[in-house]
Amino acid sequence: MKFFTLIIPVIFLFSFLFAAVRKVRVYDSFAEGVKGAIPLVMSVFPYIATVMMLTQLFSVSGLEDKLTALLAPLFERLGIPKEISSLVLVKPLSGNGSTAVLSDILARYGPDSYVSRCACVAYGSSETVFYIGAVYFSRTKQKKFTGALVISLLSYFASVVLCCALCKVL
Repeated sequence: MKFFTLIIPVIFLFSFLFAAVRKVRVYDSFAEGVKGAIPLVMSVFPYIATVMMLTQLFSVSGLEDKLTALLAPLFERLGIPKEISSLVLVKPLSGNGSTAVLSDILARYGPDSYVSRCACVAYGSSETVFYIGAVYFSRTKQKKFTGALVISLLSYFASVVLCCALCKVL
């Protein structure tokens, strides 16, 4: 375990030594890089803030619970256990929210159950679609992201159906 705690400091040390050998002014280069980060953060912030607020509203408003109850029967017909319906709905919106839902599923059904296996594979095989979309489209000139969003959500849902089918077989 001690080895892994040293990886990051060793990488930094190696980078600084390499830069010193090449006679790069490390501090000045670092400061120059940070200057470029400020406009990036400022351009991405409104998109990230919007996604965060909408995620909270989705959860607090009760829409998440209603949608979960409504879609659970459809999910079951497609081979997705109703117990992970909440995870399927939250994962595209919130990484932290989906982690909490996954933890709850693991605690409730145990780590070796079919439901937990489906939840883990669904969680691990996808990304927070809206967050990644917000970051990506904040930096592009093209702002028509409806097509990309629909394709991302459909591929996410297809991956959940496939992972549940594979978990049933394996």
